[in-house]
Amino acid sequence: MSNKGFSHVGLSTLDLDRTRDFYENVLGFKAVRCDVLRIKEGGQIRHIFFDTGHDQLIAFMEARGVPGVPAAYDAGINRGLGVPNVFYHFAFEAGSEAGLREKRDELRARGIDVTDVVDHDWAKSIYFKDPNGVQLEYCCFTRVLNADDARMQDRAEISVRRLGLEDPDALRPGVSAAAAVPATSERA
Repeated sequence: MSNKGFSHVGLSTLDLDRTRDFYENVLGFKAVRCDVLRIKEGGQIRHIFFDTGHDQLIAFMEARGVPGVPAAYDAGINRGLGVPNVFYHFAFEAGSEAGLREKRDELRARGIDVTDVVDHDWAKSIYFKDPNGVQLEYCCFTRVLNADDARMQDRAEISVRRLGLEDPDALRPGVSAAAAVPATSERA
């Protein structure tokens, strides 16, 4: 069997209505499946899938009153685990460098805090967060990857600040991460 790409990526949210508004009205992803799952022991889970393009989906679940599921947790993933934002993130295809700049300008016009375009040598990207604190990226390839790219090797040296670790202790669970948010132009 050949690889066909992602079917979907599943994430959680504490506020599905706010999440839906962001993914539909800011990013322009169409909701293609919405469910309410009633839990026999009490509570419910609302579940929604968005088409991000080419029938690849991103899904969110919101639990309310479900036994064993905490009422509050860090749905942004990284801070709850105590790791930098770059560790868990999701990148959407921008199509081209022009498309990447257009998406950056569109997001900024909607009041979203988004980085300048970052050049990775093989791709260019912009970074921002959804209402849950999930690190998102739009990316486009700038060249074809080759055998040298697939070989593990030293390629760069970056600072802990670029990883979002101005204050590494700020990422510990239960500690404010305000100091751990990198300057816009410093994100990787």
